[in-house]
Amino acid sequence: MPPPANFDIIITHGHIIDGTGSPWYEGDIGIKDGRIAAIGNLSSAPRKQTVDAHGMVVAPGFIDMLGQSEYAILVDPRLPSKIFQGITTEITGEGDSVAPVNDAILRENEGNYAHFGITHDWHDHQTYFARLKKQGIGINVGDYVGAATVREMVLGYGDRAPSADELKRMQALVTEAMQQGALGLSDGTAIPARALCAYGGIDRTGTIGGAVRRDIRDSHAQRRGWRDGGARGDVPHRQKRPHIPIEIFHLKASGKANWGSAPRVIHAIEAARAQGIDVAADTYAYTAWQNSFSRIHSTLGA
Repeated sequence: MPPPANFDIIITHGHIIDGTGSPWYEGDIGIKDGRIAAIGNLSSAPRKQTVDAHGMVVAPGFIDMLGQSEYAILVDPRLPSKIFQGITTEITGEGDSVAPVNDAILRENEGNYAHFGITHDWHDHQTYFARLKKQGIGINVGDYVGAATVREMVLGYGDRAPSADELKRMQALVTEAMQQGALGLSDGTAIPARALCAYGGIDRTGTIGGAVRRDIRDSHAQRRGWRDGGARGDVPHRQKRPHIPIEIFHLKASGKANWGSAPRVIHAIEAARAQGIDVAADTYAYTAWQNSFSRIHSTLGA
């Protein structure tokens, strides 16, 4: 009888990119009980199955820094749409976040919950994460606390400036979210920055929808287009604030007037990094963006 297999699967001849930042290298990957058990020359190792990855890249998975599956994961915890793309970690929260919530936010989001067919049973990140843990999830998930959500918790949906006491309440909400496991703040408002710094949080700055914009904190700036202006000085300006990492999402040149201007933004980011600022960006890979007209249509019953 053949000896028992040491590995369930051995992936051979692939170009391995292991996530350490080193160049790719060729080798074999041994998988046992669903986990990577060995990397190297495994040509003589017993196995149940061999997968020839000649000419292909083998990576442990990709991180989606701007996912929006906070509700979808409650519908199908496996998140096959992510897994089939090789995404094994998703960070959610874009200005608004799944938590915290109060009665006013619950009423505002009733249509959203109905659209997904989910029952709301959480009020902060701790109880939301507890639900994920109980049901199980198919990928790794991290959440930001949204600046818009923090504002809505304190000010509601009115358009006015907060008082000093309200600013402190916003800071307290961010602190609580960080203590409960939030990774940082989405939409780069300066109000709760000290709370972020205390917990090593990430300042997830808003959309750079084109080459430049003075207010890099706007998470939906792509809707209004961009003009050449002050962003070259805006990213370095962040070093005057607490030293927290910056992630810029939706990096793209939005609108025909801005086509060809992306290199200037990239140069600004690289210049900021050269000054020691921990700033990175994720690209918007599509030629069009979406809105929620279909969801609004179904919610209103029109």
